Amino acid sequence: MSLDAPTCVLVIRALGSAGARGQRGEALQHGQSGTLPHFLEEPVDAYIVKSNPIKLRCQARPALQIFFKCNGDWVHQSQHTSQEHTDLTTGLKIREVMINVSRQQVEDFHGPEDYWCLCVAWSHLGTSKSRKATVRIAYLRKNFEQDPQGTEVPLNGMIVLHCRPPEGVPVAEVEWLKNEEPLSFDDGNVMEKKGDHNLIISEARLSDSGNYTCVASNIVAKRRSATATVIVYVDGGWGEWSEWSTCSSDCERQRSRECTAPEPKHGGRLCDGVAVATENCTGGLCTQSVENSSDVALYSGLAAGVVTVVLLIVAVTLYRRSQSEYGVDVIDSSALTGGFQSFSFKTSRQANPLLINSSMQPDLTVSRTYTSPMCFQDSIDKELMAERSFLDPLPDLKVKAFTVSSGVTERAEYHVMSHPQTFPRGLAPDYRGVAVGTTLGRRGKNLFSPHVSLTPRLPLHRATAVFGHAGGRLVVPNTGISLLVPHGGIAEDTTWEMYMSINQEDSSTVSEDGPEIFLSPAVTYGPPGLDLSYPIAMTIAHCAEVAADNWTIRLKRHIQDNKWEEVMSVDEESTSCYCLLEAQKCHVLLEHPGRYALVGEPLNQEAGKRLRLAVFGSPDASNSLGFTLRVYCVDDTPHAFQEVAVGERSRGGRLLEEPKMMLFKANTFSLQVSIQDVPQLLWSIKPFTTCQEFSFSQVWASNQHPLQCAFTLERYSHSSSQLSCKISIRQVTGKEQILQVYTSVVENEKGVVPFFTQSDCTITSQTGSRAFKIPLSIRQRISATFDTANANGKDWQLLAQKLHIDRNLCYFACQESPSSVILTLWEAQHQDSGDLDSLASALEEIKMSTSGTSEDQFDTLC
Repeated sequence: MSLDAPTCVLVIRALGSAGARGQRGEALQHGQSGTLPHFLEEPVDAYIVKSNPIKLRCQARPALQIFFKCNGDWVHQSQHTSQEHTDLTTGLKIREVMINVSRQQVEDFHGPEDYWCLCVAWSHLGTSKSRKATVRIAYLRKNFEQDPQGTEVPLNGMIVLHCRPPEGVPVAEVEWLKNEEPLSFDDGNVMEKKGDHNLIISEARLSDSGNYTCVASNIVAKRRSATATVIVYVDGGWGEWSEWSTCSSDCERQRSRECTAPEPKHGGRLCDGVAVATENCTGGLCTQSVENSSDVALYSGLAAGVVTVVLLIVAVTLYRRSQSEYGVDVIDSSALTGGFQSFSFKTSRQANPLLINSSMQPDLTVSRTYTSPMCFQDSIDKELMAERSFLDPLPDLKVKAFTVSSGVTERAEYHVMSHPQTFPRGLAPDYRGVAVGTTLGRRGKNLFSPHVSLTPRLPLHRATAVFGHAGGRLVVPNTGISLLVPHGGIAEDTTWEMYMSINQEDSSTVSEDGPEIFLSPAVTYGPPGLDLSYPIAMTIAHCAEVAADNWTIRLKRHIQDNKWEEVMSVDEESTSCYCLLEAQKCHVLLEHPGRYALVGEPLNQEAGKRLRLAVFGSPDASNSLGFTLRVYCVDDTPHAFQEVAVGERSRGGRLLEEPKMMLFKANTFSLQVSIQDVPQLLWSIKPFTTCQEFSFSQVWASNQHPLQCAFTLERYSHSSSQLSCKISIRQVTGKEQILQVYTSVVENEKGVVPFFTQSDCTITSQTGSRAFKIPLSIRQRISATFDTANANGKDWQLLAQKLHIDRNLCYFACQESPSSVILTLWEAQHQDSGDLDSLASALEEIKMSTSGTSEDQFDTLC
């Protein structure tokens, strides 16, 4: 601010008084021999911590007056504190001035640069200015821009831990802790790259294994990163072979070796090969006695008997199969004259086996429905349609109503998940689709965040089956991923061993410069050289909220390394691919094998993705009074939640509340997880852990690893066996979701109930007519009826419209049999229910539609 009138008067009076004094006294007092005031102390840069004001100080000699000037304005005289004293050495007077700068003053300043102040000192010879001192508000954000990640490295390998501290003023200083102790950098093997604070250990030793934490601090606060667990392992190596043993009575000798050169440590790979080698004695080292000839005769007789029994069993099996297949043919042929019907059946509702206190009573009237993840049931649960008229005959479209009657059970042919090593035509299997957290070799990566160490071996998310001309269905259990191979898609007298696998991709790889993220797992199907006459239908679960037009969603295909190419946008027209996007799934018609995934680009901050929230609990193994709650936030897809469930089951965790869905929006706000209403008289919780936070980027691109936070509680006595509390999960400035926990610790210490009621079913495929809802004969009649347009306009385009598949019709127009491809897509849509009503209703509408229209709205689409 500017000097007011009293201040100006004071300055003038001071200068006038000095001029009126005697020249000699003035020279002695103020050092007239100098030219201008000289600053002995200038203001320095300062930081305001919290709400505490700071002091700026100036000293000058000789000086009649000193005033501060901040941001170009003079500071009022009343805000100055000044004092004067005489230098005992020179006898000259030194003037010192101080002012206070508050947090409010700095916050109210809105200039092109930081808040600044300088001093101006006067003498009778002129003025001098000090340096500018900046004043800034100090802070340190809570979340690290990059946390160190746990890793496993071989002995003598390089360890690199990345750490980017939170944003702060002044810039935070970083130090590393190992097992909660400061890490020493005296050893030349350990270095810290100052520019980006990376910790680098050039040659890992066994002693370098441990828990590493990055600590950032400035004058405001100190922050700790997530702890990264580093494991240095040693792969085993064989020692020397021992000498051969003497030849035994069986004409064999042995030698052995041990896996001690080196011995595997810290989970290192065991030695490949055998520890004991056996070979027949040769070169006259062994002469077998004549008595052994009787033993040879005995063993030969036993072997012949076993072979005879096996051949008998195979013959009986083949005979029974041929009889059973004849029965199926009869059922299928009945559809030509009798048609088919819809069916439903009643069953009791099962309570969620994961919930500790499930109070839901069974409802004996509720119908069974199949929802993703899909798993084929036993044949006793499957009913065929009764032989009542459905289409009589189809070319005339005389559609009759559905009636419910008892059906004839069919023999379902199931294939169990296997992992073959060969594919047709010499093609090798593609293991790139193995889920994150599983490996086909020695080591597996930890699924969970480094807060809690878990080492379960996760299931291989892969399914294989052999398909022929009859087609079939392939399912990866409990993941919402399936593949439908249509009848006639594979040439006659040809079979293909097809596979499908899942891989969680890192969202940072989908686009180098765009904001795209993965909305589904990446799904690979093959083999690469697969030759199909009709496109297959792949169903992929996704987590996008598609109710509003806030996304641009694309189907992409992996080409090499981390590169993906766009196949099509789900909102655009294409003749090479077809995408039918639903609320939770996407059905895709494909003709070329490969790895595919759905990616999305948010168009605005209202774009959202669905998160599934769940809380698990288990007793603390190291503390009999302890109990740990683990809260997970994962993409709302069956595959993502299965990863969590499998890991929790392996560690004895129990689901404490039904999982809930939450919409997480693209508004850059973080996600907060807090525990509330813990009984303070019965339980205690670690301080400073009641509220935890995930940054926006962690949640938005969390498709590769589940987000997890843990709350560790401890009861005061063993008599406190009940725990009740709330888990609050909310996006900042967004809606809140509450998980209510009420559980008995004693019950948790009992046996663990598996998560999946179907024992994680491994039945992954069905082949032939049993894989389809529509009998083959009726499917063929529908195709023959609608593939060719007639005078009434009843062609495949009208069929697509009535089945609500009326977009991108150019794709079907390019197919040899458009109606057949449309029915394949309908089958994929309705795989989780046995309801054929929608198809029947569509055919009924077509039958009743007005015939002979002069202009068909579909004639000009392609």
